[in-house]
Amino acid sequence: MKVGANYTDTGRCEFVVWAPFLDSVKLKIASPEQHVIQMEKDRKGYWKKVAEGVYPDTLYFYYLNNQTERPDPVSHYQPQGVHSPSQLIDHNSFHWEDGSWRGIALSEMIIYELHVGTFTPEGTFDSIINRLPDIKETGINAIEIMPVAQFPGERNWGYDGTYLFAVQNSYGGPDGLKKLVNECHRMGMAVILDVVYNHLGPEGNYLWDFGPYFTDKYRTPWGMAVNFDGAYSNEVRNFFIENALHWFKNYHMDGLRLDAIHGISDLSATPFLQELADRVREFSLSEGRIYYLIAESDLNDSKVIRPKESGGYGFDAQWCDDFHHALHTLITGEKNGYYIDFGRMDNLKKSLMEGFVYSGQYSEYRKRNHGNSSKDRTARQFIVFSQNHDQTGNRMFGERLTNLVSFESLKLAAGTVLLSPYIPLLFMGEEYGEDIPFLYFVSHSDPDLIEAVRKGRKEEFKAFEWRAEPPDPQSEETFLKSRIKWEKRNSGNHRVLLNFYKSLIRLRREIPALSALDRERLDAYGFGEDRILLISRWKEESHVFIMSNFNRDDRRIINFSLPEGVWKKIFDSSEKEWNGPGTFLPGKIGQGEEINLRGQSLAVYMKEKV
Repeated sequence: MKVGANYTDTGRCEFVVWAPFLDSVKLKIASPEQHVIQMEKDRKGYWKKVAEGVYPDTLYFYYLNNQTERPDPVSHYQPQGVHSPSQLIDHNSFHWEDGSWRGIALSEMIIYELHVGTFTPEGTFDSIINRLPDIKETGINAIEIMPVAQFPGERNWGYDGTYLFAVQNSYGGPDGLKKLVNECHRMGMAVILDVVYNHLGPEGNYLWDFGPYFTDKYRTPWGMAVNFDGAYSNEVRNFFIENALHWFKNYHMDGLRLDAIHGISDLSATPFLQELADRVREFSLSEGRIYYLIAESDLNDSKVIRPKESGGYGFDAQWCDDFHHALHTLITGEKNGYYIDFGRMDNLKKSLMEGFVYSGQYSEYRKRNHGNSSKDRTARQFIVFSQNHDQTGNRMFGERLTNLVSFESLKLAAGTVLLSPYIPLLFMGEEYGEDIPFLYFVSHSDPDLIEAVRKGRKEEFKAFEWRAEPPDPQSEETFLKSRIKWEKRNSGNHRVLLNFYKSLIRLRREIPALSALDRERLDAYGFGEDRILLISRWKEESHVFIMSNFNRDDRRIINFSLPEGVWKKIFDSSEKEWNGPGTFLPGKIGQGEEINLRGQSLAVYMKEKV
């Protein structure tokens, strides 16, 4: 069932809204000329009306039971904010220039996560376009945009969205987002959008007034759960499935990343997430190209990315937090909060070999067994990172790795991610060592809600034993402190690190052993106590050998297993070229040789062809 205001042409528009328990729903045109039109209810509780003489940019409300005016829950634009009228959008009026675009295979993506409001001083879609050439020149071919569904005010991470079909007004609205996607496709770059289906933000959330979108059968960190498996849940599911298709059809998104699907409670025989994947697959077939679904989940449940035929949901990929935690603890030494479960070399080795580190064993942090095996899932189904918005922004002071570790460790982290057999994701500014924090910020208007957010943030930090006073989320200063300084990439160690990332990405692209996302052709050897990791990767005649030292001091490696042949060094993070301390490694090595690895370094050797 199509929902919302579906404009055809010549002043004709069908309005559809689900409100099964209401006795009367009227369409109230607020501008340019005010008038009220009675709508008609069908047996499923959808109120419908084909209105004549309404045109794009018309402002309207729904008038519920002759008492309450509410914006359209399926509004495509809220130009005056979450409490004001909705605006009619004609999606056919935009001139797309990507007719020949067929997308990029997920396995070939180098993903760049960004937040629209803090990525540029202007904080708009248009201003992002100016930076696309620099992003592409780094070797990145996909951007992932944090949520842009309309939220209250002008400052927010995006996870407090209350109009899931509407594009944030302060970012540039519908046309601004379309222009950005259109330009990305013109430049050969894919676009992934972050969406939130586990909850809606509190301010401006008027779904309660329309129907049973929520249930008290489950509780979530955000309050009542979305009703995905109770009475009337068919129409709730329809709302969210139509939302996913909306981003593909009207905004030409290449993929969606679903936030925190572990917050979706659903005990039905055919879960909502499986139904969503089915519908997206059907849409892909009808369009003749693949549209991707990527999940974020902390359950370590491989069911998410298993095909439907094997009892899974059928998602294309998911974020691998275990890889991040294993890497982060090795280079920072942190052991608080969920990091208590990590910090050993065998954690990173297992993640490289299997994906999940916790695949059913006991988790000290959770005080229970956690996860199941992902060993049989393909490497191209996992997205890995050393930083992202969560792992940075959910620290009390939003510190990036640049603020936590040495320059040598930054390079080591970059190499570990980009030379892994998985899909890499970078967080905006990471590629040049941005040191501006990424803090949590909001701009609510309800004083009680603002205070609740402040209190909630303090509670979140208890597990990490961070005792200081966190920055005020409501303060504009907190937001402004989070804007990255793009010009840093042109000088000093920032420029060196940027070139380092470019070189790693080029190696990944050009060397078959690195570009093939295949754990079946990977061996990893972890010298646990010595914090040394050796990795072999190969594809046909292409062979690489990667050596990493996670110690601060230099280490000698003896009696390690190096495949036969002569190996030529092609990359070394400790070289002076990368502002390193200078290397001990020879240009070529063979079997049985002893080698000395600089502290916090990574080197790559390639087997010479006979």
